[in-house]
Amino acid sequence: MKKPKLKFVIAGAVSVAAVATGTAMAATMLPAGSGSEQPATVQPKEDTPTADPIAVDGANVFPHSLDYDPESDTFYAGSLSQGKVFAFGPDGEVRTHIDDPLLVSAQAVQVDSERDRILVSNVDYGTSDRSDKDNPFGYAGVGSYDLETGEQDWCVDLRPLFEDGTKHLIADVTVAPDGTVYAVDQLTPTVFAVAPDGSAEIFLQSDLLKGTLDIPDFLDGVGMSTVDYVEGDQLIIGMGDGSLVRVPVDSPEEAQPVELSEPLTAPMAGVRVLEDGSLAAVSSGLLSGEPAQIQRVEPGDGWTEATVEATGTVEDPVTSDVTAGPDGDTYALSGGLADLLAGQPNDGFTLTPVATG
Repeated sequence: MKKPKLKFVIAGAVSVAAVATGTAMAATMLPAGSGSEQPATVQPKEDTPTADPIAVDGANVFPHSLDYDPESDTFYAGSLSQGKVFAFGPDGEVRTHIDDPLLVSAQAVQVDSERDRILVSNVDYGTSDRSDKDNPFGYAGVGSYDLETGEQDWCVDLRPLFEDGTKHLIADVTVAPDGTVYAVDQLTPTVFAVAPDGSAEIFLQSDLLKGTLDIPDFLDGVGMSTVDYVEGDQLIIGMGDGSLVRVPVDSPEEAQPVELSEPLTAPMAGVRVLEDGSLAAVSSGLLSGEPAQIQRVEPGDGWTEATVEATGTVEDPVTSDVTAGPDGDTYALSGGLADLLAGQPNDGFTLTPVATG
């Protein structure tokens, strides 16, 4: 992996911002799965959502990910520019919910309603007011916070498990029924397990999880983007290149690729588990400048295989997550990340209702 340098904030931002506005040439996607050519366009299934978009007034929040708590009708969004997690309702009015000095910036956000907590991945793109500007991607951690008050339960630093100076990016987290949190590192082939008390260990390291997606002038070797606990006591890990890996929790050494009817569009960015156990996935138009793609993944034979179907698009290319919302609808997050990388302010972000099949 090429060592990322702070220049990505300038060089990468120019590329990303240009792509997001449709003024850049489409970059070539890396192939996924068997190496077959990645489709340039995907025809969405006809299924139009009826909910309205939610315009959120969070100036300069720049969220990458978010989650929804149906009991309080509240969304919780991380921030790549601040070490905070923000809360807002369908009216789009933002308030600070978590402000922990140990958070550099918050990427993944997961509501664990069973334990009345919010799980947050702690990352450093070099874009936060708490960043080590000379050492982007130098931090890796996970925090647990009270769902009602935002107070810290624990905030664990995962770097001592390596102690090798490797770059890290904890891209996503999920929680198992026993309360164990699983966190995936996008820049190394490592899955961490964090117990309910905050003690952490390396759960799995595997060549299957090595990154193969290169983002020009930004990062090489981008690997795991998403992780979800699914039926059958297993993790489904989404790779940046559009492939999926199935990991049995009781025997992680038996991890294997999921046989897909076709690769998900790359770069894969965010996933929501639907009520029937299928996945709704969003793939960013970061490299192509095309609208973000929404796809449905229906499992077969215990997630050894799955069918991929396009269900819609989001006009903003740099769309980075999907989440549940009011009335069971699914929303895609466009957090203004191109503005962030270009060093430009913004006045909020948008949740767009999307079809999931």
